[in-house]
Amino acid sequence: MANRGPAYGLSREGQQKIDRQYDPELEQILIQWIVAQCGPEVGQPQPGKDEFQKWLKDGTVLCKLINSLYAKGQGPVAKIQSSTMAFKQMEQISQFLQAAERYGILATDIFQTVDLWEGKNMACVQRTLMNLGGLAVAKGDEFFAGDPNWFPKKSQENRRAFSDDKLKEGQSVIGLQMGTNRGASQAGMTGYGMPRQIL
Repeated sequence: MANRGPAYGLSREGQQKIDRQYDPELEQILIQWIVAQCGPEVGQPQPGKDEFQKWLKDGTVLCKLINSLYAKGQGPVAKIQSSTMAFKQMEQISQFLQAAERYGILATDIFQTVDLWEGKNMACVQRTLMNLGGLAVAKGDEFFAGDPNWFPKKSQENRRAFSDDKLKEGQSVIGLQMGTNRGASQAGMTGYGMPRQIL
């Protein structure tokens, strides 16, 4: 799996396109948030995509991150252990992904296990963590640590209740996207078929 050789041709172009989506500034924001959220014991990687991938690869940091968004002892990942065995690392990443989906991240916004483990699509990993941070800020509970301005604000529902009178009033108004009939008159129009009078 990880011993795959370099890509050539169309595969290489596709991989380069994916690699260009990776954001080093976002990487630094995510590292700051994870360290603030989990504590300094998780360590801090050197700058760079490969170092970021190695830091998250075994899944322990991710599991600690998702557990820190819950009350102490109620985290969704019960057993967090670092291991050098590939299937154990992938299992921990998988546990994080399931917990993130239960937390409220959409399935379409979640990366695949191999995206992180093989480092094939680290931009997708960044997007998942960015969405997780934004959702944690939006929940507004006391479990979020860090600066809320690191993440874009999620839109909030703003329900409006209109009375029946107000709704009926709106049916008689012509919306501006339909155009307007103000200023339109037939002054100066002649009947069809009558020649124009030239004096």
